[in-house]
Amino acid sequence: MQFAMTEEQHSIRESVDRVCAEFDDDYWYERDRTATYPEEFHGAMAAGGWLGIAMPEEYGGAALGVTEAMVMMHAVARSSGGMSAASAIHINIFGPHPIVVFGNEEQRQRWLPDLVQGKVKTCFGVTEPDAGLNTSQIKTKAEKNGNGYVVNGKKLWTTTAQEADKVMLLARTTPREAVKKPTDGLTLFYTDLDRKYCDVREIPKMGRAAVDSNEVFFDGLPVPLEDRVGEEGEGFKYILHSLNPERILIGAEAVGLGQNALARAVEYAKTRVVFDRPIGQNQSIQHPLAENWMELEAAYLMASKAAWLYDHGEACGAESNAAKYMGGEAGFKACTQAVMTHGGMGYAKEYHVERLMREVMIARIAPVSPQMILNHIAEKTLGLPRSY
Repeated sequence: MQFAMTEEQHSIRESVDRVCAEFDDDYWYERDRTATYPEEFHGAMAAGGWLGIAMPEEYGGAALGVTEAMVMMHAVARSSGGMSAASAIHINIFGPHPIVVFGNEEQRQRWLPDLVQGKVKTCFGVTEPDAGLNTSQIKTKAEKNGNGYVVNGKKLWTTTAQEADKVMLLARTTPREAVKKPTDGLTLFYTDLDRKYCDVREIPKMGRAAVDSNEVFFDGLPVPLEDRVGEEGEGFKYILHSLNPERILIGAEAVGLGQNALARAVEYAKTRVVFDRPIGQNQSIQHPLAENWMELEAAYLMASKAAWLYDHGEACGAESNAAKYMGGEAGFKACTQAVMTHGGMGYAKEYHVERLMREVMIARIAPVSPQMILNHIAEKTLGLPRSY
């Protein structure tokens, strides 16, 4: 059993750390304060070739595994940028996976190099207001029209749609009542997010103001047949292939964010003197921080195990879900404790821990709730009766 990172993984971490160090607390404070997309950071990561870490070499990628992508995203989230930095590039890591696996060669040549080079930004259009986690209930329709489709409907919580040129879109092509299984009849497209037919409305939200979340309304969006990924009606099966990698990455990002907050809390506890002694000398300060360290380390180990299983072609559904759950919970506790360790100053923006606490909520809520993960583990791993 090997726990040490390889030389290549160490090199990835060190190289990504150097890029992230160029974007300090002040940079991310301004991005958060002004709700401005971090174009410079995105450009730097693209210039370093990091957006294609898991993409095939023939399209400009590095052809590395989810383990290496996890190491990279953990380093990004552990930096000053936190979840804002991670979210600015997150979709490039897992989003194009259905194109790689199920797209044809012409599509891969047409789409992937621009994504890897950062010339094109994309967003993910799956979630809908009335469907939530029950993807089979989505109502956005793609109806045949000549040599293509016309899309009408609405998507919710579409990240980076303000900047995106393309959208990875899941839509119903066969009515739900006309299919055997509710997950049949859903088709995946990768197409232009044409503002003539799409109304993108930003959602004001609690945290991560630097990276937008949106409602997207599709009103007669024309989609050429050549922008369909794979076969009609098979889209739900296609997106399942990217779910486990996404959960692994989210778990690792939450750990990185928690470690960011923990480091700030430890430093403050060492230097803040009250009653003639550093507050870190008090066990009521020490013990919660020590507990945070242990929980974050355990969550990272689970993410590492899940990534290893995925990269070796082994079943990893339980481990990927556990990594996302453990990372989200441990990250949340660490960020919350960092605020509490700072006391009143934890509420002040200048110490940045309040920003991290706001951002870590994303990793608890999305892309799947902790309760649904517990349901999955109970049913699929422990063999208990389905509860929903």
